Amino acid sequence: MHFVDLSIFIVYFLAMLGVGVYFLRKNSSTEDYYVGGRSMGSWHVGLSVVATDVGGGFSIGLGGLGFVMGIAGSWMLLTGLIGAWLSAVLLIPRISRLSQQHKFLTFPQVFKHFYGREAALAAGLISAIGYLGFTSSQILAGAKLAAASFDGLNLNTALIAMGAIAVVYTVMGGLKAVIYTDTVQWIVLMSGLIFIGIPVAWNAVGGYEAISATLAPEFLSMGNITWQTAVNWAVTIIPIWFVGMTLYQRIYACRSQKEAQKAWFIAGLFEWPVMAFMGVLLGLLARVAVENGMFTAMGYAGADGLDSEMGLPMLLKHVLPIGLMGLMMSAYFSAIMSTADSCLMAASGNIVTDLMETLAPSMKWLREHPLRVSQFVTLAVGAAALLLATMMQNVLELMLYSYAFMVSGLFVPVVGALFWRRSSQTAALWAMLLGGGTTLVLIGGDADLPLGLDANIFGIAASALSFVALSWLFPRTENIQQSPR
Repeated sequence: MHFVDLSIFIVYFLAMLGVGVYFLRKNSSTEDYYVGGRSMGSWHVGLSVVATDVGGGFSIGLGGLGFVMGIAGSWMLLTGLIGAWLSAVLLIPRISRLSQQHKFLTFPQVFKHFYGREAALAAGLISAIGYLGFTSSQILAGAKLAAASFDGLNLNTALIAMGAIAVVYTVMGGLKAVIYTDTVQWIVLMSGLIFIGIPVAWNAVGGYEAISATLAPEFLSMGNITWQTAVNWAVTIIPIWFVGMTLYQRIYACRSQKEAQKAWFIAGLFEWPVMAFMGVLLGLLARVAVENGMFTAMGYAGADGLDSEMGLPMLLKHVLPIGLMGLMMSAYFSAIMSTADSCLMAASGNIVTDLMETLAPSMKWLREHPLRVSQFVTLAVGAAALLLATMMQNVLELMLYSYAFMVSGLFVPVVGALFWRRSSQTAALWAMLLGGGTTLVLIGGDADLPLGLDANIFGIAASALSFVALSWLFPRTENIQQSPR
């Protein structure tokens, strides 16, 4: 990377760290740190939601899908639009009302309200582990992008650099810093893709004529997808909108129910079609570039042997002129940062609020210095996520594993709490353990599953069957709250 590009890149990240320092001085409580003082508006939150959900992992992952399967990879983010709009209509009215009444800070506090202490502990542990994995996927996405962009930078060194920047900035600033910078970061990414990345790459590969002449027709077909892939994506991604800690924190952060719903409608439209098609198009252009020999000097005469998720950053490095390269890399790192910081906040909130405050409520340091404890835990989670990232290779795979683990354990109990009066704490606890456990066993055992379906589908099925059966056998006790109507 040229000195000019590197300078732009460094200045951008110094500015982001400056925002973290600013809010370090402004935060005075855990409510400021985790839910932004409950004063945020719809546009800031909506852009923060889509920046967190799509972010760098899906940006790099979508590029990989476009490289492998073409524009049909955009269907993945249609599930984001469906999930966002369903949760805006079904979830937010109930959760926003509870949040205003009970001043919730985390998602598992909803479980404590409906199901009691033990279920909340289990939910907190599942959510923390899931978001630890999700944070790792973002650090890995940033490292892949950096390794492809900077000559002589290996992946492990890039992991350490990316992890350090994301963790330090998040530890300092809390959720308000995350939401405000997410807005800026998403605007930077969108502007970079629309005005720099796509037009320059399109012209560099030769436009539509070169695309149609180089690639097989299925790369340009929206039908280039199996029904199993569509089902796997839908069952893994749509439910995350009902169990994602980062999303609950933003519902709590909104100043009203209407602001939260508007934010979710905004986020859905930005996910699909806007980001979906831009992401896969850039990956498709990278495929055209490598097939036409543009990466020969980098050691790749064809697509064979090239990590599909590395195609996009390699394309940008090859085609972007000095100055624009720095701006485009800043745009992509913006997306990665916007997801990594939110996931760090989620995992930290789970550990401090749902685990530590429940298991050790009399801990002196936690009682006297809750904000400092929160910052220290965020730092520790970031270090653990960085370690996990060194053990994985595929961004999209790590993200979907993390999604699957959370969804299979948490989705059925939260739907039961909100919409079925017979749901009980015993049923919720066992549904979490059996659902998440089934998914982990199937993934860990590399099982050959029927019809090519995802392990998560069987995990949700196990969770649902146990939840319904145990709710009938062990009804809700009187001290647990009824779901709001």
